[in-house]
Amino acid sequence: MNKFIALMSIAILSSGCAVGPNYKRPAVTVPGTYRGLPLEETGKTESASIGDQKWWEVFHDEQLRSLIRTALQQNYDVRIAGARILQAQAQLGITRADQFPSVSGGASISDQRSARSSFLPAFERSTGQLNVSAAWELDFWGKFRRATEAVRANLLATEWARQEVIASLVANVSAAYFQLRAVDLELEISKRTLASRQESLRLTRILADRGATSMLDVRQAEQLVFTAAAEIPALEQQIEQQENFISILLGKNPDAVPRGEMLTEQTYPPEVPPGLPSSLLERRPDIREAEQQLIAANAQIGVAKAAYFPQISLSGTSGFQSAALTDLFGGPAGTWNFGASLAQPIFTAGRLRSNVRFSEAQNQSTLLSYQQTIQTAFQSVSDALIACRKSREFRSQEELLFQSAQDAARLSHMRYNGGVTGYLEVLTNETNAFSAELGLVQAQLSEFLALVQLYKALGGGWQQQP
Repeated sequence: MNKFIALMSIAILSSGCAVGPNYKRPAVTVPGTYRGLPLEETGKTESASIGDQKWWEVFHDEQLRSLIRTALQQNYDVRIAGARILQAQAQLGITRADQFPSVSGGASISDQRSARSSFLPAFERSTGQLNVSAAWELDFWGKFRRATEAVRANLLATEWARQEVIASLVANVSAAYFQLRAVDLELEISKRTLASRQESLRLTRILADRGATSMLDVRQAEQLVFTAAAEIPALEQQIEQQENFISILLGKNPDAVPRGEMLTEQTYPPEVPPGLPSSLLERRPDIREAEQQLIAANAQIGVAKAAYFPQISLSGTSGFQSAALTDLFGGPAGTWNFGASLAQPIFTAGRLRSNVRFSEAQNQSTLLSYQQTIQTAFQSVSDALIACRKSREFRSQEELLFQSAQDAARLSHMRYNGGVTGYLEVLTNETNAFSAELGLVQAQLSEFLALVQLYKALGGGWQQQP
């Protein structure tokens, strides 16, 4: 028994090495500043970032916040991602168990009886046995520890994947809500315009009946009415379909969606600082997920290399065996045995070497994916910064265009009422004003969608959910 304990102690102390490379974060090229910043902000090194803010600090519409909270609780993608974490945790427990001995116990009892015959006398024999057995494949080369390292990294990657799902969900719900409020505003504008044009058509018909104008003016006024009326069913269709889309994001069946502030009342942050580019590596869930996948692939190289070395196993059994159950735990009934085995691969036709090469190739592929993820992240931030700046400029021009078109429509009505021009001028300028007002709504929507895009690109949306 003392020899057994000594061998076990040596095995434990000797199992500290692990073949294969230890993980080191690879060097990546990080730009000094984001492309897309205004020229006056290019040289600034502000560490604060809108990506560090919580989503309820970025989006101030209380109804939108309520929708996001509901989505985070009920959305199926989030729940599926949570179930995958549970799977990964269980897999870690399964893999980690290989590092430890397995112990099992057993008991048996048998009773044999024979009646007296012409040739054999009668006899009765009872046998009892109770034993505990243990088996342990020593992790001398770190095969099981490397496998556990890989599975643990996969678990962390799964957790980061869930955070990415959450960030995408926050962005998708916000963008869908802003789009819904934009279509709501377009419908309101179309109904208001239709009512105004119907009144104008009524007055034009009165003038035509009195001979003060021609039927051509009536037909042109009708065109304005029909144009505005045609927009309404199309917009109502978009609204209901958008509500269905948001309902699915919320994990509900298609239904109506409650509204909060109008699009024109939504609060836009006065500043949207991107922060330091280097901090993006720590903030974006997809980058963190890709790095954990790289750690797992790196550990698998150690698992493959450990197969070159001998497998050392220990086994032992201890228990009691007796022909009489009353003597099972006494006298000479105690039994035990101990054994050790070693198995060394000799010829595998290149299987082990190919397995190592396969693991190294997987690691290289995962490394390239990690680097690609980082480049794509910087691209998405740059695209979002450009979109924020240009959408703001576009919205300013659309405001000027709408003001000009609205004034032109007002002047054309004055000229028509004064008999200076025909109704064709009114038709043209009314159409232009209507299109300009709808275009302004789209410009305002683009500005909010760019904000959502930038917030997600900077890694915001998943931190500290209430």
